[in-house]
Amino acid sequence: MHLLHRWSCPWDSDNLPSRRYIGDYGELVASSWLRSQGLKVLRRNFRWGDSGEIDIVCRERDQLIFIEVKSNACLSHGRPGRAVNRHKRELLRRGARNWLMLLNRSVPIRFDIIEVRLPAGQRPDIRHRRAAFTLHDGDIPHSAEPGTL
Repeated sequence: MHLLHRWSCPWDSDNLPSRRYIGDYGELVASSWLRSQGLKVLRRNFRWGDSGEIDIVCRERDQLIFIEVKSNACLSHGRPGRAVNRHKRELLRRGARNWLMLLNRSVPIRFDIIEVRLPAGQRPDIRHRRAAFTLHDGDIPHSAEPGTL
């Protein structure tokens, strides 16, 4: 799984998998890519109660990073990260607070968005938006650059 981000997507344009499969596959691709960039993936699909999930929690040096992964297979649907609206950001913030309560100490944190485009038969296109928003309501506008950290 460590090199999954380098493999071509295993479907063709006439036989696309379900949205759920695309989402799960995108999270695996994002985890693979993060590891290749030197980040330590601590947990995938962190859930707390019935209210939400954080796709990936990872660490970069002393900073915890809470990551929302958005994937799509059809390039005509636009940027997948646009789906991270105010409600979704608040769920991610709540999840981060729950993780920090379990950790029982204060550490620097960051919220990132990873967009994974999965075109049939091609290698994934990964865009990482670092510090896409903050723990508080004021969001930080940040443009995505292909495959950058």
